[in-house]
Amino acid sequence: MPYSDKYWQKEEVMPPKEIEELQFKRLKWVIRHAYDNVPFYRQRLKKAGVHPDDIKRREDIAKIPFTTKEHLRENYPFGLFAVPKEKIIRIHTSSGTSGKPKVVGYTRSDLENWINMVARCLYMVGVRERDVFQNMVSYTFFTGGLGFHYAAELIGAMVVPAGTGNTERQIRYMLDFGTTVIHATPSYAMHIKEVAEAMGIKPDEIGLKIGCFGAEPWSDNTRKRLEDAFGLKAYDSYGLSEMNGPGVAFECEEQNGLHIWADHYFIEIVDEEGNPAAEGEKGELVLTPLTKEALPLLRYKTGDITFIMDDECSCGRTHPKIHRILGRADDMIVVRGINVFPSQIEHVLMQIPEVGDHFQVVITRRGSLDELTVRVEVRDEIFTGELADLDKIRQKVQRELQKELGLRTNVELVEKGTLERFVGKAKRVLDLREEV
Repeated sequence: MPYSDKYWQKEEVMPPKEIEELQFKRLKWVIRHAYDNVPFYRQRLKKAGVHPDDIKRREDIAKIPFTTKEHLRENYPFGLFAVPKEKIIRIHTSSGTSGKPKVVGYTRSDLENWINMVARCLYMVGVRERDVFQNMVSYTFFTGGLGFHYAAELIGAMVVPAGTGNTERQIRYMLDFGTTVIHATPSYAMHIKEVAEAMGIKPDEIGLKIGCFGAEPWSDNTRKRLEDAFGLKAYDSYGLSEMNGPGVAFECEEQNGLHIWADHYFIEIVDEEGNPAAEGEKGELVLTPLTKEALPLLRYKTGDITFIMDDECSCGRTHPKIHRILGRADDMIVVRGINVFPSQIEHVLMQIPEVGDHFQVVITRRGSLDELTVRVEVRDEIFTGELADLDKIRQKVQRELQKELGLRTNVELVEKGTLERFVGKAKRVLDLREEV
């Protein structure tokens, strides 16, 4: 049962001082839990000269070495688990781009905590019993499928476990079932809009009210396109498998930063050297789960770039907010010494009216110089116009990208439907430098 008609759990509005006290109590517990039950952490902390009893204040967490995704892969499959195998009632995996998958285990308590966190997120943006929730992400090892499914059921919404693919059928389900809430990647939502239009259906006539979008960085300009097309409110979802999955942080109805559940996660922002970033400065998000029994990762480097927002939220929730993810350290590409995030390119393209919803970044090497080419679809009516007009658009895109990136780029305009569509996470970058 919800705590009130506005909040799923009372912890959402705990006084900040009480949140900090609970955080520190749980932080000491999880460090001791990892030290006592995970040989990897016991050896690692001993090597660093740290004992759980040395953690006497919040700042002492800096004494503990970081955990990385490589540590998970090196200890595949269950080497970082802190409970016996018979206590694990579910596993998920996250494969990444190469190497062994990262295996995440859950005890019954872990699952209950996780689903309630996701339920907090959905309830926060207005999902209620009356809603029809269409879940359009993978239901296999990907955490997004089951995480949102069980949370929506817990609230009492009607869940449509549609999974991915077969977009025309997805749209028919929305119309037939009266879907009011969708969960998808933003790039797939763009594709749904495109397919609906091809079917002769206006996206804003489907009847959607709420869109939960995540699994890839996306900009406010993409948000505007989705909201304008479907007539819904689009909310940003943040999570990662290593921290349970979705439900780590989520936007409230203010759509100004993501509340991160500080009663379940200890939050740090660090610079490239691993030192605490200055207040309000962007850096890498480092998380320590405070209630995970199965997989108590200490100071896990997420690879996600953001910063902590210090303003109070009018929604009444007292948990801190992080800015929308600016990019992933893993996604960053270096071109002629300049750091470039695909999310920066998306931000520029989605504010140019003549540009379509899909793009691709291609990196090549000519001699000793890297070249960055942005292939972008343009709207049908633009592509059938004069060549001189197309060139003006190309130059406009080129100018705006140079202003944002500080780097001259090649721009190639292509017809709608040229670039690959994705039902899961979009793969927008094609790095061909190794092939030269």
